[in-house]
This record gives sequence, C-alpha cells and structure tokens, in this order.
Amino acid sequence: MGSPNLEMEIIVLTQASIGILGNSFLLCLYNFILLTGHQVRPTDLILNQLVFANSLVLFSKGIPQTMASIGQKYFLDDAACKVVFYLHRVGRGVSLSTTCLLSVFQAVKLSSNYYARLEIRMRSPKCIGFCCLFIWILHLLLNTGVPLSITRSLNGKNISLMRKNFGYCSASFLAKFINGVHFIIFSLFDAISLGLMAWASGSMVFILQRHKLRVQYIHSSSLSKPRRSHVGRATGTILILVSSFILFYSVSSILTACLSLMDPGQWLVLTSLLVTSCFPTFSPFVLISSDTRVYYFCFSHSERKTIFFPTFSCIKGCHFSPGKSFTLSL
Repeated sequence: MGSPNLEMEIIVLTQASIGILGNSFLLCLYNFILLTGHQVRPTDLILNQLVFANSLVLFSKGIPQTMASIGQKYFLDDAACKVVFYLHRVGRGVSLSTTCLLSVFQAVKLSSNYYARLEIRMRSPKCIGFCCLFIWILHLLLNTGVPLSITRSLNGKNISLMRKNFGYCSASFLAKFINGVHFIIFSLFDAISLGLMAWASGSMVFILQRHKLRVQYIHSSSLSKPRRSHVGRATGTILILVSSFILFYSVSSILTACLSLMDPGQWLVLTSLLVTSCFPTFSPFVLISSDTRVYYFCFSHSERKTIFFPTFSCIKGCHFSPGKSFTLSL
C-alpha cells in the first residue's frame, strides 16, 4: 500500500469518525426535542431526517471503505454488499430531497406575504411529516434496482464479469442497461431538486437583502443597531447548507462520472468517498453552531441545582416555605 493511499485512508477515517459523532449528537438532540415537545420548531422534523440520512451515508460507505482500506477486503457477502450500497443510495437521495425541502420551506416562510396560505399549511406538523414520509418512500422505491448491479468481491474469480471494484464490493457488466436507466432517472430527479434549491436560495437572498435595506433605513436616524432576528439567523444557516451541498454534490458528480468511465484506482475511490462524505460531516457542525438550544440542553442543567427540603428549616438570609423547593444558581 503506497504512502498517498495511506494518508488518504487516514483522512477518510478521521472524517467519518467526526461526522458520525456530530450527526449522532444532533440526532439525540432533535429526538429529545420532538419527544418532549420542549422548544419545538417547525423545521426540527426536517432537520432530524437530514441528520439521520447523513448518518446513514457515513455508516454505509465510510465504515466499509475504512475496513477495506486496512486490508479487510472480502468481509461482506453478496447480500451485505447489496444492502450497504442500497442504504447509501437511499441516504444520499433523502439527504438531497430533505435539503431541498428545507430550503423551499424557509423561502416560503420568508415570502409569507405572497404565500400566506401555503406557509400555514407547510408549518403544520402533519404536512411536514407527510413530506418526510413521502421522501423516504420515494427513494426506497427508486433505488430498488441498485442491488441488482452490486455483487461481492470474488478475490480474483470471474474478473471478466466485474466492471468496477470498490475494494469490498463490485459492480458487474451484466447490469449495464439497468445502470444506464438509473443514471437517467437519478440525473433528472437531482436536476429538479437542485433547481428548486437554487430558486429557493435566490429568493431568500433577495428577500433578506431587501429586508436589510429597510432595517438600515429605519435605524439610520437611531443610535441603536439592528439585531439579527431568529428568522435571519435560520435563513443564513440554510443558505450555508444549500450552497455547501451544491458545491460538494457537483464535485462528487464529476468524480462519479470518472468512476463510471474508467477502471477506478484506490486513490480515486477514496477521493470520491472523501468528497461524498464532506456534506454529511460538515452540515451537523453548521447546525450545532447556529442552534441556541444546544447550549441550553448541554449546560443549563449543570448551571442550576434544585434542592428540595421536605421539612421546615431556617437558613440565615434565605426564606422559603415548608415542603417547597428553591433553585440555587451555581
């Protein structure tokens, strides 16, 4: 194994580990918020699906590729290879559609003057839940043909039937027609999703710029500085997510085309995996840095301590009633 490959494998392993930790933290946070109903926002369910899809991408591709990089190249049987690639494709598709849904939702929210009725409907938990369920069902059905083109690596046997070798699984020549049909369907679907994201991003930038000019005009005669609203902060976060997704997706598509047109070497496979995993690794930390609830749920309980006194006591400087509790700020 060459030194360049070894360095790339260490980077891929580090990236997958960091991404899994970040997504796991957010997944626990959003599930806790949704289950308890405390400080729930309309986008929490969408973000929860996005984090889960990103985790699925990292687990289904990062871990097997890491194991293959350290020499375990034939640890998956035929069924496991099909499941791993199927879950990766589903996770990638759900991540794309959920990011698109998130950007459209925020664009409609900002354009409430024009889409008042649509905003009211989209803010409904039933509508958001239906959209998330529809996205999962759609991609579970669209990717049903992916397992047909994936087989296990046969350790040198029947090499003539193999088209691409990923180190731990392979794609066969026999599914070339199926791959072509899937490529057309997925390319069309991805183009529509990227077009919607571009429209939503452009709309949000235009609305925010117009709002900024109005706020500057209002505060031009005042000494106070305008504070950034929660809507503006959330919109900025979504714009960062959408722009980073489009960037990483474009580079990943170019590398995927290279993998399809030539016999990929280990370095090219690792590079493609590294770029594909950039958004699932990068996005949770953007959400963590912009969500004010992260600090509350991580540190609020350690900053306050509640003491319960079952019987009446008297402490100098403190006044409380029997059987009552009071809170000491530490």
